[in-house]
Amino acid sequence: MDEKLSASPHVFARRMVLKGLAGVAALPLAVRLAHAQAAKGEAPDLAQLVKDGKLPPLAERLPANPLVVQPLTKVGTYGGTLHRGLRGSSDHNGILRVVGNQGLVRWDLGFTKALPNLAESWDINPDGTEFVFHLRKGTKWSDGHPFTADDIVFSIEDCAKNSELYGSVPSQLTIAGKPVVVSKIDDATVKFTFASAYATYLETLATPLGQHPTLFAKHYASQFHPKYNDKVDDLVKQANLQKWSDLFRAKNGDIEIPQRWGNPEKPTLDPWVVVEPYVGGTTRVVMKRNPYFWQVDTEGNQLPYIDELYFGISQDVESLLLDAISGKLDIQERHVNLLQNKPTLSQNREKGGYRLIELEPSAAQQCQIYLNICHKDPKLKAFFGKKEVRQALSLGIDRQEIIELVYFGQSEPYQAGPRPSHPWYHETLARQFTELDADKAGAMLDQAGYDKKDGNGFRLHPDGSKIFFAIDVIPTLYADLVDVLELVKRHWAAIGIDVKVNTIERALYYTRGDSNDHDAQVWPGPGGLDPMFDPRDFFAQHPQGSRYAIPWTQWYVSNGQSGEEPP
Repeated sequence: MDEKLSASPHVFARRMVLKGLAGVAALPLAVRLAHAQAAKGEAPDLAQLVKDGKLPPLAERLPANPLVVQPLTKVGTYGGTLHRGLRGSSDHNGILRVVGNQGLVRWDLGFTKALPNLAESWDINPDGTEFVFHLRKGTKWSDGHPFTADDIVFSIEDCAKNSELYGSVPSQLTIAGKPVVVSKIDDATVKFTFASAYATYLETLATPLGQHPTLFAKHYASQFHPKYNDKVDDLVKQANLQKWSDLFRAKNGDIEIPQRWGNPEKPTLDPWVVVEPYVGGTTRVVMKRNPYFWQVDTEGNQLPYIDELYFGISQDVESLLLDAISGKLDIQERHVNLLQNKPTLSQNREKGGYRLIELEPSAAQQCQIYLNICHKDPKLKAFFGKKEVRQALSLGIDRQEIIELVYFGQSEPYQAGPRPSHPWYHETLARQFTELDADKAGAMLDQAGYDKKDGNGFRLHPDGSKIFFAIDVIPTLYADLVDVLELVKRHWAAIGIDVKVNTIERALYYTRGDSNDHDAQVWPGPGGLDPMFDPRDFFAQHPQGSRYAIPWTQWYVSNGQSGEEPP
């Protein structure tokens, strides 16, 4: 790689394709602009709109205390279009990671603490149960309407806590099984009250899943809510939908669904607004600068610098790779940063006019196999539920062969757990049961009660039926994991376990997981940077991510109202 930022020797790093982005990345500062540095600069296209009387002056569009952003290298210049790539119709996180991170607080670049963002400051009571946020007075939505405490109260009390919209209150807004209570103190001050101490709430707010308080503009979204519009059913019928909640989602989206980027009329607090939406059948998503964005650089120039974002939509990762090596993408890590693509990306750098940067991955490991220990089939539930069985299956995998054949020798055997850079890293837990020992694996399966085999050498359940299960994988998303599973299939056959590598589309993958109809599924293991803020692999709390025990997750997020209580 040309440039190393923060690579870990313990896991292979993800790659980012860069081209000509000096002055784009920046660091937020919790300071005020001095009077001599009052907000003064704006993009030429916005200045022209002001001159033509079609847009208020800059001073009227910014808050009294805009967030000041320190450029990493130098103050940037206005203009240009940033090109990125998406895959298919459900790659909404490819937009979220670039655009949608404007919550009450945000992470510093070192991922060590939460900093002011839409909230310029906050107070926390000694018990850690009350958080009072002071908003930036004068902040406006992208349509020019004021952003106030009313929007936050609406987003939480009327939306996130509405069972027709969310089913159960998002876990980020609950503690000790009880939801937060959000109340307005004045237009620029809002209080969050929890039933007990919430020590990590600021950090939770800094994550993408913590954006509920700033997600919906009340003046716009309330027209699709029956509490505020007694004729909402008429709008539902006009849209050919069944329920008001369907209409609300279609018009306003949510944190992690494509509809968030599907309505150009929806006001936002993000730096760019949707012009050409992310809807089925489209070949691109286009976003333009938000004229009311509430951040400035150290010289008082309104951000963002970039005029436009252009997301080209490809139906497969191969097309995205071709776009990358031909220089059509300005910055791209998603979908192209696979190790098997490294030689191709390296060989075409000069031709494509890009450089490669090695980054520390956010995942804990590249391939995590989730066995469904809450399986609907009692026999597979019993099989997966035995710790000795899971240990034996782990010992039966030849990870070194996988590393050499699939990942070009650039990896190490590793279990789910914190990365070596994290204070919670535990060498024994990270390495246990990762060394191939087929004899021991077979003996452990024998001792677990699965010592009987059929004529082909495959093990049997106690009732005499063959142990067999499928592992779901999405080939268009993770082609390398298909190769991994084909090797695992052979490894497990050697210890008497018959499996099928089940290649399916992403939508079906989620449908099977959500309904608990899967045997096993595979995905890269998250929580690498800090497992505290993405613990889905360590306890069942993520509605889609904790694939080893979805019913346990449903029990957790519903506060025991649905799902299956863990033993």
